[in-house]
Amino acid sequence: MHRGTSYLSNRSLDDDNNTSEARAYATSSSTDLIRGVGCLIIGTIVLFLLAPSTHQIPEHQQKHTAAVSDHHAVDPRDRTRKLPVRLQLLMAQSQVIGNHLEEVQEGKKSVEEVIHSRAGLNDVDNNGISSALHISRNYKSSPMSLQEVLSFLQSFLKKLNSSNIKNKHATFHGIWTAYHDLALKYLYPWDQEYLKRMPPRREDGSVFLSVVSFRDEFCPETLKQAFAKAQNPQQLFVGLVQQNCEGDKCRSGVMESGKMEDVKEDPDCYLLFCSSPEGKKYCNDGNIRLLKMKESETLGPYIARWYASKLYNGEGWYMQIDSHMTFAQDWDTQSITMLKNAPSDKPVISHYPPPHTADLTETTVAAPRLCGPVFATSDLESQIIRLEGSYNYDSVKLKYPRFAPFIAAGYLVAHSDILREVPFDPFLPYIFMGEEILLSARLWTSGYDIFSPTHSLLGHHYVRNHKPKFWESVHRTFSFGVHNPLQMLVLNRVKYQLGYPESSKDMIKPKTLFTAIEQYSMGSTRSLDDYLKIVGLNMNTKEVTYTAWCETGVPPPGFEKYDNLYKV
Repeated sequence: MHRGTSYLSNRSLDDDNNTSEARAYATSSSTDLIRGVGCLIIGTIVLFLLAPSTHQIPEHQQKHTAAVSDHHAVDPRDRTRKLPVRLQLLMAQSQVIGNHLEEVQEGKKSVEEVIHSRAGLNDVDNNGISSALHISRNYKSSPMSLQEVLSFLQSFLKKLNSSNIKNKHATFHGIWTAYHDLALKYLYPWDQEYLKRMPPRREDGSVFLSVVSFRDEFCPETLKQAFAKAQNPQQLFVGLVQQNCEGDKCRSGVMESGKMEDVKEDPDCYLLFCSSPEGKKYCNDGNIRLLKMKESETLGPYIARWYASKLYNGEGWYMQIDSHMTFAQDWDTQSITMLKNAPSDKPVISHYPPPHTADLTETTVAAPRLCGPVFATSDLESQIIRLEGSYNYDSVKLKYPRFAPFIAAGYLVAHSDILREVPFDPFLPYIFMGEEILLSARLWTSGYDIFSPTHSLLGHHYVRNHKPKFWESVHRTFSFGVHNPLQMLVLNRVKYQLGYPESSKDMIKPKTLFTAIEQYSMGSTRSLDDYLKIVGLNMNTKEVTYTAWCETGVPPPGFEKYDNLYKV
């Protein structure tokens, strides 16, 4: 009130001096402006005085700040906070390729050139940002939790389902393009982050068992036997990928009549096991990790194994089986013992198990070994390498596992570092063949040695007539007959890595078949040429040379120092 009275008094004095009302108004406005500027200056000074100086920052933070300054680096997350909210959301959704997608599709730029670019935030476009996201993610180094993994995979499956519906009537080229672009936006950048943030391996004897089930009624019994016959079931952790038909529109496989029939929905492997007296405890204790998928979302066994591998949570050993198996008693510890007895720093134990009718209690009989490759002659198989079963070559069982040239996807045991060093490739959908020869070559060139088990520990249901096959689901999801040309197209990615001359980069289109291939290809420890010579494969002439070492049970060329271990 005092300031108001003074103001009125001043106004009265001005009127007495015959000053106009307009002049008085202008004078008062100028006074207010000066006061406002003064307040702004005072506020700025107060903020400056309150702001912490470098002397007020804790010593360990000062050192970190100095180090960053010395290297002219900044936390990319600070830079991205200055971006529009829309671009920040795109980055959070892993949409990192942006307007470079067309260049990648045409082969003008590789994914590595885009994603691994260090161009900072200069590469901003309407669809997102490339390098900033990749760099930013390096700042998050904590192990990825199972909840994070499942949340991402479930989100991706929703996007995949929407894409499949949209491309219902697409050609096989269109189906590949739709999947590739989806994987490029989401799976690939996420997978690169996952590999950096994999849970550390535990030295506690734990086993991670990868189980992939496609509409399989044997799956619940497989899980029951796996736990019932394990020596350490509490140390067994299953990553289950369950692909089922649900509802009243399920179809059988091809029956004897050559037709398919309407059938009931598939048994829920997870639910049946977890509700059983044998399984309830293990499910409650978290020993089963489930990724549930619709039949229409299936991408074939290889990508299903990619999914399953992401359910790993630091277990010491990795085992991979099919969902229709039988087990010997103490199969878990016996598998690990074989690994430890193998004369190698990086062994892998694998073979085609005997039929499910085999007597697995007979431990004195040597296990069959996988030796014989052939070049497929069917036009539908695109001359890919096929592995022609396992045979009992040995009359005497030995303590030491014998060397073998190939792995089998239905039974594989290794140190769990295999998931980090030779990760599954997210750009190989819709294939049913080619995964075993490719993984064999990738493992060997990465320094792993392949062995057959000393005796059989698992049996396999091989004859499953009239049961649904995943390519039949592909036909229902898209259109009849589309799977064969689609698989042949994708197999070019496999054949390129194995050195088929007809699948070289200058011979194959689209160039998207080579996206990020360097990240999921051969290792650098040993050469692919040396591997092909040892196993007797000539990709140029499509000829198989009989090598004899596998069939006779002696070490391959270059490993003669172990000959004494295999003398009978």
